[in-house]
Amino acid sequence: MKLTDLQPLEDWVALEKDIHARAGIDASVFDINGIRITDYKKWVNRLCPVIKGNEKGQTFICASAHQNIAVMAQNTKKPVVEECDAGMVKIVVPVFVKGEFIGGVGGCGMLLGEDTEVESFLVNKTTGIDEEEIEALAEGIPRISEEDAQALGDYIEQRVAEIVSKYESA
Repeated sequence: MKLTDLQPLEDWVALEKDIHARAGIDASVFDINGIRITDYKKWVNRLCPVIKGNEKGQTFICASAHQNIAVMAQNTKKPVVEECDAGMVKIVVPVFVKGEFIGGVGGCGMLLGEDTEVESFLVNKTTGIDEEEIEALAEGIPRISEEDAQALGDYIEQRVAEIVSKYESA
């Protein structure tokens, strides 16, 4: 089973747009392999596209964070709010249909809480991007409180449950 068996791609895009409009976060829908299923992209900061555009950044920061957090969400069957190695929030809500894990919905790209900051040193060591450039790109990254991040995870979970229940009752 695939996410597009639940609803058409344009409806998943509408969900991503709704999540972004609600919280300002970079929202995404992923299949079981961690691959985005839509082309919708609304960056929340200037640093993430640079990290993601760097082969090592994509592999060792973005993809590994998604894999780890998606596995936690899959195992707990609950929304997970964690930080990626770059120091930004990553929210993943698992999608299950009749007990089968078929993907995840979530978002990333904001700083979690008031005291967090981008891990410039780690990003530099992983990607080779100059630390001063990283810090300049990190200026103005929006913040989300832990409470709001958890509430967003709960909201996404509710939306996913509505989508799954329509499919299961059809």
